[in-house]
Amino acid sequence: MLYSAYEFQRQLSQPIRHWASALEHISSSPYNPWSGTWLGKSVAASAEIVARLTQNYGKPAFGLATTLIGNETVAVNEEILLRKPFGQLLRFRRDTARRDPKVLVVAPMSGHYATLLRGTVEALLPEHDVHITDWADAREVPLDKGNFDLDDYIDYLIEFCRYLGPDLHVIAVCQPSVPVMAAAALMAEAKDPRQPKSLTLMGGPIDTRVNPTVPNDMAMRNSMMWFRQNVISTVPYNYPGALRRVYPGFLQLTSFISMNLDRHVNSHMRQFEYLIKGDDDNADGHRAFYDEYLSVMDLTAEYYLQTIEVVFKEHLLPRGQWVSRGRKIEPAAIETALLTVEGELDDISGVGQTKAAHALTPNIPGARRVHWEQPRVGHYGIFNGRKWREQIMPRVRDFIRANDAR
Repeated sequence: MLYSAYEFQRQLSQPIRHWASALEHISSSPYNPWSGTWLGKSVAASAEIVARLTQNYGKPAFGLATTLIGNETVAVNEEILLRKPFGQLLRFRRDTARRDPKVLVVAPMSGHYATLLRGTVEALLPEHDVHITDWADAREVPLDKGNFDLDDYIDYLIEFCRYLGPDLHVIAVCQPSVPVMAAAALMAEAKDPRQPKSLTLMGGPIDTRVNPTVPNDMAMRNSMMWFRQNVISTVPYNYPGALRRVYPGFLQLTSFISMNLDRHVNSHMRQFEYLIKGDDDNADGHRAFYDEYLSVMDLTAEYYLQTIEVVFKEHLLPRGQWVSRGRKIEPAAIETALLTVEGELDDISGVGQTKAAHALTPNIPGARRVHWEQPRVGHYGIFNGRKWREQIMPRVRDFIRANDAR
């Protein structure tokens, strides 16, 4: 019912979007004598904002066609290495003979597409052979493909690591820090020769009992029955995944926006000013950010609910009580190098939650474990933006290289 109501509202908004787009075009047309006036610019700016807010945003493209290696511009091509029902292993193949450390970036399955990490990949490309987990929108996966839960997520990661071989370095951004640790623990326990050489966990909820944030408090405050009744819905018939039970992306987006509503309102007010002033650079930056931010995907109900229970309510990993498909998760078995990264102002994964991974892995030698807390940066700034490129990524790069030859 919830999803059907959303679809009805989405259809109703389409005439508004078309009307706003037409008004923006007319108001900014060079043939309109009012287009250069404050009134004309105001109408055009308002119409553009309305049109974009009522637009339907599909999966964005990575759009990383080139990278700069030294002083040479090198072509980059996306290559799908493995296809699975709920995700694929994607490689950004650089047109170069240069051999750099092989990296798997594990993107979060938390409402946004893997393209949210475009800036992460872009900064890594000049000095790494980059791969990424490209998760599927659950509403696009037919029911006959089966279910996908947190245990499946772990199994996907193990398969990807084994496919990429023994010289792999894994970077987990946010939510996947937990299943990445689980996958690494299972591979270490089995003495798998293809286990990763290093793990980098960035802004991940390893132990949400430490410095809990608003999302953590919400998970603890509400029962599993509440989540099943209030945030799980059924995919309508107009999608390939019809009748699949999901946590809809539009609900996740609503929760994200509500956490920082003032920030988003102010951002759109500034965009109005940019458009009137003709500040194209800032206006384009706003458009690019919200093109990505407003593009959301559905999660399978079983994955979402199991994650809430295992990670945010029962804290099974830090308590040493997590069993996946009959396999006990033993983080102490991990001996691979470990880097944890946190942001001082992170309001999603609080300071100390990712660092908790070190206490769970006592068998990693001290020389092969590093923790970094980035001053004055929030959750998204850990893996995107200037501070990621200039201060965090170089630390990740140096850590990977220091452990690549081991």
